[in-house]
Amino acid sequence: MRLPHPLGISGPTLLLPDGRQSAQEAVGLELLDPETADELGCDRLPVADQAPPEMAVEAGRRALAAAGVDAGAVGLVLHAWIHYQGHDLWSPAHFIADRLGAAGAVPVGVQQVCNGGAAAVELAAARLFVEPGLGSALVTTADAFLDPGFDRWTGDYGIAYGDGATALVLHPLPGTEGGRPADLVLHALSTVAAPRLERMHRGDDPFSPAARSLGPRVDIRRTKKAYLRSEGMEAFTEASGAALRSAVESCLADAGLAATGDVPLRYVVTPRLGRKTIDLAYAPLLTKLTGAELLRPGADSGHLGAGDTAANLAELHTRQMLGPGEYALVVSAGAGFTWSCLLVSGT
Repeated sequence: MRLPHPLGISGPTLLLPDGRQSAQEAVGLELLDPETADELGCDRLPVADQAPPEMAVEAGRRALAAAGVDAGAVGLVLHAWIHYQGHDLWSPAHFIADRLGAAGAVPVGVQQVCNGGAAAVELAAARLFVEPGLGSALVTTADAFLDPGFDRWTGDYGIAYGDGATALVLHPLPGTEGGRPADLVLHALSTVAAPRLERMHRGDDPFSPAARSLGPRVDIRRTKKAYLRSEGMEAFTEASGAALRSAVESCLADAGLAATGDVPLRYVVTPRLGRKTIDLAYAPLLTKLTGAELLRPGADSGHLGAGDTAANLAELHTRQMLGPGEYALVVSAGAGFTWSCLLVSGT
């Protein structure tokens, strides 16, 4: 999406629970074998003792306080997630808005699997441009991958799942209606999809009448095996590589940059996936396209469901990694499949 003008990102927040399970502990409990632990590259995973929407409320509260924005001035609350939020036929986005005191906001739930956080930022940006008087938009994510419904270490290939929540405030910058200073500046955002890959998370399974009717746990390995038996790995790698390249090139082009290897980027930040997955599917192409230093966050968090994008923005900000005019490209991906890139700079 080509932005008419840059937007501000303020208060990017990553909230991880205090509970942890180390990879070493998981191996000792025979939840994980040593070879897979090495491929994942996660030292430990956060384990929640709160429901995801409760974590999102706290992350949202911290983001609003850091941004200096009153909840009453928020016009839009978008909440993204990938796993169960604690109730059936219920809107966690409305719960979050209510608990934060954002009574005038329109709450919206965003379901785009692991790319949901990036999708929520894109939707918020579009709404801010269409409705300049909206004020600020709050984007939250939260997930918890708890027993008995999810095996956080081996429920998927190449990904370990950690619990946590994120939040950020998206708003106009000074010089535009309702503008204020920001922690980071969003210059461009692109999204590319490959819907033909949706079967990776459906496999040969029939449609079922209720969640987990086919088994007691979410089993992503089963559906991926079924897809690969039918289509082969090459079909997936070709489609995903082409889509990732397109997302990177489109994002940089929309910001007036060219993906030539000489792009003035300081960092390119990968999703919080396993080490082997990043090595095979992301690092070679991203390094070739951008020439930027590759950041691989997540060794102490694992994959945060819909929260990787905001978590990576929070890390860039809290560690003061970007000075004024220094750029980073934040990459996101999710089942379906969809890839997004956000180009941000320091202030």
